[in-house]
Amino acid sequence: MVMSVRHCDIAILGGGLAGGLVALALRQARPELDLVLVEQGETIGGNHVWSFFGTDVNKAGRELLDGMVVAAWPEYTVRFPRYERRLKTSYYSISSHRFDKVVRQRLGEASIMTGVRALACSSTNATLSDGTRLEAKGVIDARGLRNVTDLTGGWQKFVGRRFRLSTPHGLEAPIVKDATVEQIDGYRFVYSLPFTADEIFVEDTYYSDGPALDADAIRARIDAYVAAKGWHVAEVLEEEQGVLPVVAGGNFDAFWRASGGPVARAGVRAGLFQAVTSYSLPDAVKYALALARQQDLSGEALAQFSEYWAREHWAQSAYLRQLSALLFAGAEPDKRYRVLERFYSLRHGLIERFYAGKTTVFDKARILAGKPPLPITRALGVLTGLGARPKPLTLAGTPR
Repeated sequence: MVMSVRHCDIAILGGGLAGGLVALALRQARPELDLVLVEQGETIGGNHVWSFFGTDVNKAGRELLDGMVVAAWPEYTVRFPRYERRLKTSYYSISSHRFDKVVRQRLGEASIMTGVRALACSSTNATLSDGTRLEAKGVIDARGLRNVTDLTGGWQKFVGRRFRLSTPHGLEAPIVKDATVEQIDGYRFVYSLPFTADEIFVEDTYYSDGPALDADAIRARIDAYVAAKGWHVAEVLEEEQGVLPVVAGGNFDAFWRASGGPVARAGVRAGLFQAVTSYSLPDAVKYALALARQQDLSGEALAQFSEYWAREHWAQSAYLRQLSALLFAGAEPDKRYRVLERFYSLRHGLIERFYAGKTTVFDKARILAGKPPLPITRALGVLTGLGARPKPLTLAGTPR
């Protein structure tokens, strides 16, 4: 294969959510930079629906996401065996199709390489599968998780299907969690987004001990759920699936070493996601904006910045990892829903702050106070480290 060389200021490897947002933030802050965004798929962002609460993203973040939101609602619903609750917090969804369109418009096709994979990289260069060698002042690796064996916890697994219905569904607001369904393979809930009067996205999600995903079985459960609601499917428009880590603990130093050498990282490759929900969009937005504010964009400086940011995120997430540990080691799989059932009975402001990453000391105490939704001796064992512990994570059997 003939090697060609392409020079640029910044090379971003991985055109998923994190890589795309970093590219957009840099283009917005430093339009003079020559950027190259490399994605192994044919589209930027893959095939996903990302959602976030209005309180998760600040004004600068909203500006970065401008044009990407395909649906917005002023409130949302959660359903559990003991109650149903409507919460007046705005909720937004972004589709990967719209994300791809916006990134291409703002970056320009000359800055995007799709259908090509990064084989190796350093802080200043990358070798691609088509024989191209990128020579850059700085490289940012946003290619997703590489190794999680140094972390403990469980998995969030899901299959989502977008339907066009023959009659209106009648749903006014998203159902972010419907845990009234049969509890299978851990904590299970169904997630419904009413995009239009006759179009709905339904996702079946599991908080499980292992990463194995039986997509056929979950599709059948989604179809049964839709039929039980009286929704008549005219067409399946698209489908997505995923397996995400829910981190309860681990060795950050070992995780960082295993995910690459002294190269800047972004997104889940840097461990930047919420430890309980696995949501990555709010962290991806904050990180992209912070990185774009850096004056020194050399490979070495970017690597130092990304490691510092990731370590700070890990330190600040200690309480969330403790909650994940309670979920996976403190509760029997079919009783895990009780932890979330109790959480959603708390004050509205506390719930908003939790998702926005602004949990106060009082909030933390309130979440753990009162009658626990799981055996007290088991919970205390998890919290003190003297009882059951979450299992090490492994990517074996995880779909690519």
